[in-house]
Amino acid sequence: MNDVWLTRIVPHPTSRDARRDLGDAVGLHRRLMSLFPDELGPDPRASLGILHRVEDTPAGPCILMQSAHRPDLNRLPEHYGTTATRQLSPLIAALHPGATVHFRCVANPVRKPGATTRSLYNLPAVVPLSGADADQWWMRQANTAGLKVLTLHSQPLDSATGVRGTRGADQQRIRHARTRFDGTGLVTDPDRLRQKLADGIGRGKAYGCGLLTLAPTRHRESATAP
Repeated sequence: MNDVWLTRIVPHPTSRDARRDLGDAVGLHRRLMSLFPDELGPDPRASLGILHRVEDTPAGPCILMQSAHRPDLNRLPEHYGTTATRQLSPLIAALHPGATVHFRCVANPVRKPGATTRSLYNLPAVVPLSGADADQWWMRQANTAGLKVLTLHSQPLDSATGVRGTRGADQQRIRHARTRFDGTGLVTDPDRLRQKLADGIGRGKAYGCGLLTLAPTRHRESATAP
């Protein structure tokens, strides 16, 4: 990984733009993309390495965004909220085998039924997972990412929803079930973990799912927050 930036945006409760974005996963995606240059190919989100999630805090919601380029926060509407950006590259570069870390990820755990099962039970292309099934999904994802889960607490969240496309037949309603996974883990493969930090985990990455953040276990508060 090269440069990695983490930006915290604390929306102001009186900002109409911020309130609208927090209630619309598609609108928030567009807002965050507007903080970067245009004309970046067919998948600009992936090109910019943008991942984000909305976190509830005692002071209200905040937006965490990871990116491979520093955002231009002057592009936010006036009085949208307070912002801070920091480099994550030193923390990520310091990952080594045997290190223990706190992790957090809001993800969209799903399974894909086989074609026969889908046809027999009229199932959708992907089926959201919850409870123990979601936990098992996360354990597999973490292991593949080079992180052995030591402790785990999961919490279901409201789905990320919105409408994608222009008016009429082009419109598509999106809905991604979300679960927040918190815990501690042992780094087993730093290179795979760095790649997964850059790529994100699971589906719905444009809409607030898949951002994995880490912090050394010696710190109680997340070292990924600016």
